[in-house]
Amino acid sequence: MPTVSPSPDLRQRAAAVSSTEVTAAIGVGGIVIAALLPAGGIEDGPVICPFRALTGLPCPGCGLTRSWVYLMHGDVGSSLASNWFGPVLIAAIVVLAVVAGRSRLSGRRPADLDKLVKNPVVLGLFALFVAHGAVRLILTMTGVIDPI
Repeated sequence: MPTVSPSPDLRQRAAAVSSTEVTAAIGVGGIVIAALLPAGGIEDGPVICPFRALTGLPCPGCGLTRSWVYLMHGDVGSSLASNWFGPVLIAAIVVLAVVAGRSRLSGRRPADLDKLVKNPVVLGLFALFVAHGAVRLILTMTGVIDPI
């Protein structure tokens, strides 16, 4: 049975979309979902983190969903209490979407994401994210803070 390959035009259009645009679109979609989820019952949701489900301990990303939902509903304090990096990640996604949109509107293809993540600021934020997760894990294991 012969396989049907996509038309050259479709392949060109798919190649014209950068990884930055795809990531920004997914991120903006996540922000929209966070705005649509009710903040009232967010604490009662299922544990979706495999690390936390197996160990009962938080990973660096634990609490990001709650952080986003709280922030999108205007509760900055609860957002920061859930995960300090929730607001940082939302800001990064908004910046990424604006930069990608401006590039596209000016007729240029946005830079690929692999180039952007090598930026020293991005690498520094990632290191802080991992360090934050490690400190939170140690504080949880020693009983200084309650598990989230």
